Amino acid sequence: MNYNDFALQIAKIKKLPLPGTPSHYKMAPEIRIQELKAMKRKNTNPKKAGVVALFYPDERQLTNLLLILRNTYPGVHSNQIGFPGGRAEKKDKDLLETALRETHEEVGVKPGDIQIIRSLSEIYIPPSNFEVRPYIGLYDKRQPFVKQEDEVEELVEVPLIDFMDDSKMTTQILTTSYANNIEVPAFKLMGYTVWGATAMMLSEIKELFKQVL
Repeated sequence: MNYNDFALQIAKIKKLPLPGTPSHYKMAPEIRIQELKAMKRKNTNPKKAGVVALFYPDERQLTNLLLILRNTYPGVHSNQIGFPGGRAEKKDKDLLETALRETHEEVGVKPGDIQIIRSLSEIYIPPSNFEVRPYIGLYDKRQPFVKQEDEVEELVEVPLIDFMDDSKMTTQILTTSYANNIEVPAFKLMGYTVWGATAMMLSEIKELFKQVL
Protein backbone atom coordinates (compact mmCIF):
# COMPACT_ATOMS: atom_id res chain seq x y z
CA MET A 1 0.00 0.00 0.00
CA ASN A 2 1.26 3.45 -0.88
CA TYR A 3 2.58 5.18 2.22
CA ASN A 4 0.74 8.47 1.70
CA ASP A 5 -2.56 6.62 1.30
CA PHE A 6 -1.75 4.53 4.36
CA ALA A 7 -0.98 7.60 6.48
CA LEU A 8 -4.31 9.18 5.55
CA GLN A 9 -6.32 6.06 6.26
CA ILE A 10 -4.54 5.10 9.47
CA ALA A 11 -5.47 8.39 11.13
CA LYS A 12 -8.99 6.95 11.43
CA ILE A 13 -7.88 4.49 14.13
CA LYS A 14 -7.63 7.37 16.61
CA LYS A 15 -11.39 7.22 17.07
CA LEU A 16 -11.71 3.43 17.32
CA PRO A 17 -12.00 1.50 20.60
CA LEU A 18 -8.95 -0.62 21.30
CA PRO A 19 -9.42 -4.37 20.72
CA GLY A 20 -7.40 -4.92 23.92
CA THR A 21 -6.90 -8.19 25.76
CA PRO A 22 -9.06 -10.40 23.49
CA SER A 23 -6.83 -9.51 20.54
CA HIS A 24 -3.73 -10.28 22.62
CA TYR A 25 -5.07 -13.69 23.60
CA LYS A 26 -5.45 -14.70 19.94
CA MET A 27 -1.66 -14.91 19.75
CA ALA A 28 -0.99 -16.56 23.10
CA PRO A 29 -0.94 -20.26 24.02
CA GLU A 30 -3.52 -21.37 26.58
CA ILE A 31 -0.90 -21.78 29.31
CA ARG A 32 0.14 -18.13 28.89
CA ILE A 33 -3.48 -16.94 28.86
CA GLN A 34 -4.14 -18.66 32.19
CA GLU A 35 -0.94 -17.20 33.61
CA LEU A 36 -1.92 -13.68 32.53
CA LYS A 37 -5.40 -14.05 34.02
CA ALA A 38 -3.89 -15.20 37.31
CA MET A 39 -1.45 -12.27 37.33
CA LYS A 40 -4.35 -9.81 37.18
CA ARG A 41 -5.23 -10.86 40.70
CA LYS A 42 -1.72 -10.19 42.02
CA ASN A 43 0.27 -7.05 42.72
CA THR A 44 3.43 -7.82 40.75
CA ASN A 45 4.81 -4.25 40.82
CA PRO A 46 6.04 -4.58 37.23
CA LYS A 47 8.80 -2.61 35.60
CA LYS A 48 7.55 -0.27 32.88
CA ALA A 49 8.55 -0.05 29.23
CA GLY A 50 7.47 1.72 26.05
CA VAL A 51 7.85 0.58 22.44
CA VAL A 52 6.98 1.96 19.01
CA ALA A 53 5.40 0.12 16.08
CA LEU A 54 7.00 2.28 13.41
CA PHE A 55 5.50 2.46 9.90
CA TYR A 56 7.45 4.14 7.09
CA PRO A 57 7.86 4.21 3.28
CA ASP A 58 10.45 2.14 1.47
CA GLU A 59 12.24 3.31 -1.68
CA ARG A 60 9.11 2.54 -3.75
CA GLN A 61 6.93 4.52 -1.32
CA LEU A 62 5.27 1.33 -0.11
CA THR A 63 4.47 1.01 3.59
CA ASN A 64 6.72 -1.06 5.85
CA LEU A 65 6.81 -1.92 9.55
CA LEU A 66 10.11 -1.88 11.43
CA LEU A 67 10.91 -4.72 13.82
CA ILE A 68 14.27 -5.56 15.35
CA LEU A 69 16.11 -8.77 16.19
CA ARG A 70 17.68 -8.32 19.59
CA ASN A 71 21.24 -9.42 20.25
CA THR A 72 22.03 -12.56 22.20
CA TYR A 73 22.46 -11.74 25.89
CA PRO A 74 21.69 -13.30 29.29
CA GLY A 75 17.95 -12.72 29.56
CA VAL A 76 14.53 -14.05 28.61
CA HIS A 77 14.18 -11.85 25.49
CA SER A 78 17.59 -12.67 24.05
CA ASN A 79 17.70 -13.09 20.24
CA GLN A 80 13.97 -12.43 19.84
CA ILE A 81 12.05 -10.23 17.43
CA GLY A 82 10.55 -7.12 19.01
CA PHE A 83 9.72 -3.46 18.53
CA PRO A 84 12.21 -0.64 19.05
CA GLY A 85 11.84 0.58 22.62
CA GLY A 86 12.75 -0.37 26.14
CA ARG A 87 12.71 0.22 29.86
CA ALA A 88 11.52 3.44 31.44
CA GLU A 89 14.10 5.59 33.21
CA LYS A 90 13.51 8.08 36.00
CA LYS A 91 14.30 10.98 33.68
CA ASP A 92 11.39 10.04 31.35
CA LYS A 93 8.27 12.12 31.98
CA ASP A 94 6.02 9.34 30.66
CA LEU A 95 6.09 6.08 28.67
CA LEU A 96 5.78 7.89 25.35
CA GLU A 97 9.03 9.68 26.10
CA THR A 98 10.52 6.31 27.05
CA ALA A 99 9.41 4.73 23.77
CA LEU A 100 10.73 7.61 21.65
CA ARG A 101 14.03 7.84 23.53
CA GLU A 102 14.69 4.12 23.25
CA THR A 103 13.69 4.05 19.58
CA HIS A 104 16.19 6.83 18.89
CA GLU A 105 18.90 4.90 20.73
CA GLU A 106 18.18 1.57 19.04
CA VAL A 107 17.45 2.53 15.42
CA GLY A 108 18.54 6.16 15.11
CA VAL A 109 15.17 7.83 14.51
CA LYS A 110 14.85 11.17 16.26
CA PRO A 111 11.76 11.60 18.48
CA GLY A 112 10.72 14.74 16.61
CA ASP A 113 10.64 12.81 13.32
CA ILE A 114 7.99 10.35 14.55
CA GLN A 115 4.31 11.19 14.36
CA ILE A 116 2.55 9.23 17.08
CA ILE A 117 -0.91 8.14 15.98
CA ARG A 118 -2.07 6.63 19.25
CA SER A 119 -1.15 4.39 22.16
CA LEU A 120 -2.30 0.78 22.40
CA SER A 121 -3.29 -1.51 25.24
CA GLU A 122 -0.61 -2.27 27.81
CA ILE A 123 0.55 -5.85 27.98
CA TYR A 124 2.16 -7.66 30.90
CA ILE A 125 5.13 -10.00 30.28
CA PRO A 126 5.43 -12.47 33.19
CA PRO A 127 8.94 -13.90 32.53
CA SER A 128 10.57 -10.47 32.81
CA ASN A 129 7.90 -8.79 34.96
CA PHE A 130 7.52 -5.91 32.50
CA GLU A 131 4.38 -4.02 31.61
CA VAL A 132 4.76 -2.57 28.12
CA ARG A 133 2.88 0.32 26.51
CA PRO A 134 3.03 0.21 22.69
CA TYR A 135 2.54 3.22 20.41
CA ILE A 136 1.84 3.37 16.67
CA GLY A 137 4.10 5.86 14.93
CA LEU A 138 4.69 7.15 11.41
CA TYR A 139 8.13 8.04 10.06
CA ASP A 140 8.68 9.41 6.56
CA LYS A 141 12.27 8.12 6.60
CA ARG A 142 14.14 11.35 6.05
CA GLN A 143 17.26 9.54 7.26
CA PRO A 144 18.24 5.85 7.13
CA PHE A 145 17.99 3.69 10.22
CA VAL A 146 21.13 3.27 12.33
CA LYS A 147 21.06 0.22 14.57
CA GLN A 148 22.57 0.23 18.05
CA GLU A 149 25.20 -2.48 17.66
CA ASP A 150 25.24 -3.66 21.28
CA GLU A 151 21.43 -4.03 21.41
CA VAL A 152 20.23 -4.81 17.88
CA GLU A 153 21.38 -7.75 15.78
CA GLU A 154 19.27 -7.00 12.70
CA LEU A 155 16.68 -4.53 11.42
CA VAL A 156 13.67 -6.46 10.14
CA GLU A 157 11.72 -4.43 7.58
CA VAL A 158 8.28 -5.96 7.03
CA PRO A 159 6.05 -4.92 4.10
CA LEU A 160 2.58 -3.92 5.29
CA ILE A 161 1.08 -6.29 2.75
CA ASP A 162 2.85 -9.22 4.45
CA PHE A 163 1.84 -8.10 7.93
CA MET A 164 -1.83 -7.89 6.89
CA ASP A 165 -1.75 -11.27 5.09
CA ASP A 166 -3.57 -13.82 7.25
CA SER A 167 -1.55 -16.63 5.66
CA LYS A 168 1.48 -15.26 7.55
CA MET A 169 -0.14 -16.34 10.84
CA THR A 170 0.82 -19.82 11.96
CA THR A 171 1.61 -22.00 14.98
CA GLN A 172 4.97 -23.42 15.90
CA ILE A 173 6.29 -25.81 18.51
CA LEU A 174 8.68 -23.84 20.72
CA THR A 175 10.47 -24.14 24.01
CA THR A 176 9.83 -20.94 25.93
CA SER A 177 10.78 -19.50 29.30
CA TYR A 178 7.59 -20.97 30.77
CA ALA A 179 7.08 -24.32 28.98
CA ASN A 180 8.84 -26.90 26.83
CA ASN A 181 7.66 -27.97 23.38
CA ILE A 182 4.34 -26.16 23.31
CA GLU A 183 2.31 -25.00 20.33
CA VAL A 184 2.58 -21.22 20.10
CA PRO A 185 0.62 -18.89 17.77
CA ALA A 186 3.02 -16.77 15.71
CA PHE A 187 3.51 -14.51 12.71
CA LYS A 188 5.95 -15.66 10.04
CA LEU A 189 7.51 -12.44 8.76
CA MET A 190 10.62 -12.02 6.59
CA GLY A 191 11.81 -15.50 7.55
CA TYR A 192 11.46 -14.86 11.29
CA THR A 193 9.02 -16.39 13.75
CA VAL A 194 7.40 -13.58 15.74
CA TRP A 195 5.70 -14.83 18.89
CA GLY A 196 5.06 -13.92 22.52
CA ALA A 197 4.31 -10.36 23.58
CA THR A 198 5.36 -8.91 20.22
CA ALA A 199 2.89 -11.14 18.38
CA MET A 200 0.18 -10.22 20.88
CA MET A 201 0.76 -6.50 20.30
CA LEU A 202 0.85 -7.03 16.53
CA SER A 203 -2.52 -8.78 16.79
CA GLU A 204 -4.11 -5.67 18.30
CA ILE A 205 -2.56 -3.46 15.62
CA LYS A 206 -3.79 -5.75 12.86
CA GLU A 207 -7.34 -5.74 14.23
CA LEU A 208 -7.34 -1.95 14.26
CA PHE A 209 -5.93 -1.74 10.74
CA LYS A 210 -8.51 -4.15 9.33
CA GLN A 211 -11.20 -1.65 10.28
CA VAL A 212 -9.74 1.21 8.21
CA LEU A 213 -7.58 -0.25 5.42
